[in-house]
Amino acid sequence: MTDLYPSRREAAPRILPRLDPVVHSSWDERAPITRAQAEQFDRDGYLVLDNVFSAEEVAALQTSAAKLLADPAALEDETVITEPGGREVRSIFKIHQQSGTMARLAADDRLAGVARFLLGDDVYVHQSRLNYKPGFVGKEFYWHSDFETWHVEDGMPQMRALSMSILLAPNTVLNGPLMIIPGSHRKYLTCVGETPEDHYRSSLKKQEYGVPDEDSLAELAAEHGIVAPTGNAGTVIIFDCNAMHGSNGNITPFPRANAFIVYNAVSNRLVSPYGPEAPRPEFIAARKHVSVLQRPEVTLLEAAS
Repeated sequence: MTDLYPSRREAAPRILPRLDPVVHSSWDERAPITRAQAEQFDRDGYLVLDNVFSAEEVAALQTSAAKLLADPAALEDETVITEPGGREVRSIFKIHQQSGTMARLAADDRLAGVARFLLGDDVYVHQSRLNYKPGFVGKEFYWHSDFETWHVEDGMPQMRALSMSILLAPNTVLNGPLMIIPGSHRKYLTCVGETPEDHYRSSLKKQEYGVPDEDSLAELAAEHGIVAPTGNAGTVIIFDCNAMHGSNGNITPFPRANAFIVYNAVSNRLVSPYGPEAPRPEFIAARKHVSVLQRPEVTLLEAAS
């Protein structure tokens, strides 16, 4: 296939135009979000949905996340990522296949239905994970576009995917919340440096390739600014696959915990990587075991019981 978004091939970075739509459906009264919300996502590349889940549902999700964190030895070994230089859990991947509650969460129409609308297609889970930032020691996630990595290392052809961060604890301006450069999703920032073999083993702890250069980041931030969406547990932050984002470390006593579900359009299934010859493992990027999400038959609370 033609590589519409080449990266990590040249000695100097470039800022290229986005060639894909952002919102792939036309809004009408049946849409799961308002017209204003659809327009904001198209313009800014992110959207915050408050109070999506009830207090009882949030408690069930928190219990499920706590169970995963309490017994990492019971999980698939490679899916548990620790902080660089430490033993604290940084991320747990493939949560929708290691927890029935998280599987139900991924299929919830309040999430998957919005993804279907924005992506204009049936969807499946490209990646799922829990991201933790324990108090005092939670490390930063440096600036990056998810799509640059998903394209180069996984073979995602086009920008027809999005992430949803479901807050399981308060995300404040102090404890390392997600930061986004609004409007950055409409430009594709290429990166330099050939991708090492098995790059994922180190990049999940600290990414060193597929990292944007400081001059280009400064240019994007000067043009668009930086926002830090916050919220209480139960809030959902949706952001486009190409939105430039990152987060600071957490030196407060207050831990941060978020569940991430990445939805990809079925028509945008992975092909061969556009960079390294070998694709990343299935737990990071679903390639073989792709299931179109169906509307669930049980409620989230029933699934958690």
